[in-house]
Amino acid sequence: MRGTFSGRYHGGPGARLTGLIVVSLIGFSVLTTMTEVARGQDERPHLVCSTTQVADFARQVVGDRWQVVSILAAGQDPHLYEVTPNDSRKVRQATLCLENGLHLEGSAWMSRLARNEDRPIVTCAQGVMPLQLATANGDETVADPHAWFTPLNAAVYVRNIVRGVAEIDTEHQAEYESRGRLYLEQLRTLHAWIRRECNRIPESRRVLVTSHDAFNYFCAEYGFRTAAPVGWSTGKEVGAGITPARRRATVESIREFRVPAIFVETSVNPELIQQIAQEAGVEIGGKLYSDSMGAPGTAGETYLGMMRENVLTIVAGLSE
Repeated sequence: MRGTFSGRYHGGPGARLTGLIVVSLIGFSVLTTMTEVARGQDERPHLVCSTTQVADFARQVVGDRWQVVSILAAGQDPHLYEVTPNDSRKVRQATLCLENGLHLEGSAWMSRLARNEDRPIVTCAQGVMPLQLATANGDETVADPHAWFTPLNAAVYVRNIVRGVAEIDTEHQAEYESRGRLYLEQLRTLHAWIRRECNRIPESRRVLVTSHDAFNYFCAEYGFRTAAPVGWSTGKEVGAGITPARRRATVESIREFRVPAIFVETSVNPELIQQIAQEAGVEIGGKLYSDSMGAPGTAGETYLGMMRENVLTIVAGLSE
């Protein structure tokens, strides 16, 4: 699946959200009044995001006009996350909530938080053409939620965020659209760079083996085969988790394609992939950012940095 990058923003002045905001939007001034006491001295509207990737996209769009809050910290797994009373407090203070969607947030925890606190929510992956993943249950498939793994899809997230915040804060709509366009240009540049870098790997070596099945969008776009011992989720959903068949198939793929290195993920326990590396007789090629970005101060603290670090690690591991 190889896409065509469109950097154009299609939500011009007066554009409306169609099915994007799941909970009915309340007027910007009303929501601000309801939450300004809880915010203390910072009277900016709060944009509460489920994941680190979504939060970074949001910051690129709103700059300093909103206070952007991520429920998940660096290294946390959205599939397994359990909400806390503090999360409810954060959402209660929100002017707008953002989620990935496509069931990335296990048990739809972000949607439930927003619904329980009567806050509007944007599903950032809406409009992405989801990959369908096979499960162990015959013909049943599930949508792959890891859509942000191509800059093409990241652009969809950004456009949805622009529309969402501009719908509420109409006064600064032009600014949000301008910032969105600038970031789309950066995504376009990143997309071209990734393709050039991945083309340095011999085609026969383009087999990406990771902890869980999170890299299908990346692999489809840039010409890799993929294998993982754990399904699309590290949780207990249909098609998720580890099975003996998946583990066996992963080892067989490593041997069949003579994969030189496999990769752990920063948000997944590395023990399983380390065991598989030992069994298959291959090296660990490094750590990849998957469902979470890096901690502040690291190269992976932004989406652009995360993707660059992943590509450099993959190219180094599979080219040798």
